[in-house]
Amino acid sequence: MKGIIFDFNGTLFFDSNMHYEAWRIFSKELRGYSFTDEEMRNFMFGRTNADIIEYAIGRKPTPDMVNKLAKEKEEMYRKMCLKDKSNMILSPGAELFLDFLKKNNIPRTIATMSEWDNVEFYIKEFNLQKWFNIDKIVYSNGKIPGKPNPEIYKIAAQNLELNPKDCIVVEDALSGINAAHSAGIGRIIAIASVESDDFYSKIPYVSQIIHNFAEIDKSAFDNYTNLIY
Repeated sequence: MKGIIFDFNGTLFFDSNMHYEAWRIFSKELRGYSFTDEEMRNFMFGRTNADIIEYAIGRKPTPDMVNKLAKEKEEMYRKMCLKDKSNMILSPGAELFLDFLKKNNIPRTIATMSEWDNVEFYIKEFNLQKWFNIDKIVYSNGKIPGKPNPEIYKIAAQNLELNPKDCIVVEDALSGINAAHSAGIGRIIAIASVESDDFYSKIPYVSQIIHNFAEIDKSAFDNYTNLIY
């Protein structure tokens, strides 16, 4: 493998519980009762806000409605993040692994279905410019379809000037794993931030299951023998 692409939410940042809580509150406001865990697994993670709102209200929302409701929900989510400062850190082992990638000039980027307001928030809070070229980050810009559509990972690989088959993807969501597989990604690593190992072990195209970025098999990189960690 020549490069690596990270999902962000639930992957580089273990924030799934905050998204669960925000969508429980917000979905109750939209339809009178909250999303179940199963609904969130199947219709929330890796999807665009437009997709989620459409599912919640049972009809296609107008662009103005999506913009208004999405901004309200994401503002609620960011306030939750800032109130929980002790957990406003990158996921276990992530900083050391990102240092390793930077030191060894391994191409890397982020492919997230978060919208720009949240991406900008993450850049500031986590100092992401230390490890990533911000211009190469792929995010939900209103044009890219949500996961499991493979487009986001195809664009991310293109931004790294790599063939998808030469890339590793790290994901936590089933929709994202399916998107990476459909994009022709060469190696998919599942990070078990919410789901169990057993959940991921049943997905035939998951190459490795991790809980900490220190567990990533660095020998997967083509020039591993020349790398010093």
